[in-house]
Amino acid sequence: MSNSIAGDRLPIRTVASLTGVLPVTLRAWERRYGLIRPQRTPTGHRFYTRDHVDLIHRVLALTAQGVPISDVRRALAGSEDKPAAARPAGPWSRYLARMSRAIAQFDDAALDEVYDDALSLHPIERVTGNLLMPLLAELGRRWEREAGAVAEEHFFAVYLRNKLGARLHHRRPLSGLKLLLACAPGEHHEIGLLLFALAANDAGLRCVPLGADIPLSELAPAALRAGCCAIVISSSVDPEPATLRQALPELVAQARIPVFVGGQTSVRHRDALVRAGAIPLGTDIRAGVRLLLSAVEPERKA
Repeated sequence: MSNSIAGDRLPIRTVASLTGVLPVTLRAWERRYGLIRPQRTPTGHRFYTRDHVDLIHRVLALTAQGVPISDVRRALAGSEDKPAAARPAGPWSRYLARMSRAIAQFDDAALDEVYDDALSLHPIERVTGNLLMPLLAELGRRWEREAGAVAEEHFFAVYLRNKLGARLHHRRPLSGLKLLLACAPGEHHEIGLLLFALAANDAGLRCVPLGADIPLSELAPAALRAGCCAIVISSSVDPEPATLRQALPELVAQARIPVFVGGQTSVRHRDALVRAGAIPLGTDIRAGVRLLLSAVEPERKA
């Protein structure tokens, strides 16, 4: 199997790893609700495609917005039947437009107003999924095509890092298993790591974040000294071949605790990560936390 999963026949265990949805749940979605209909081999085994993986992420996004799983199929059909211009804007589109204007004007006071307004009405996980992540994606697209967009992205990254860092500091659990969190070598964006840390905190896990661009050789000793039960690496950039071929397998061998990799790297280079002994988390933060919890659950109960 190639590093790209587009067009591949993916077994259910691989889809579970990419999305954080357990195989028993995927089968229930298929059987009870008519969602995520896989194809079948002549012997009856299910296999999935990248389109199925994308659909699962859409289902997760709807349930995160409060849509019951029994109503998701209807919601999906409705969104496909309506042209984009006819879909209701909703509060998230308005928040997004206001934050985009504030960023374009480098106005942190206006950003505060929108961010605080959203958090006063919606839980942090919904603000993250429906506002912050789409906004970061939009800034990334603007970076590629518009002059000055790099400065905008850096301005917002600093703003959000300060906000999330303060929230993480004040909400950290006093007990529970510890995770060591770090950005991969060459990864300078910490926002995904901080968002994952907040979601892990909400799940009762303590986090030791190390920040951006950390050599993999530093992680095993740090995890040992901190008493961590797992290492989580955030990476959206394509790693150097030697990282996947040598540095990551060495980390897995030295750490002797599970090593997880999240972000776009965990999708684009899933096979190489698995060969190195790491566990891909995918790009859905809440699903990634669920997958991590299922892996460390025996330790939590010990």
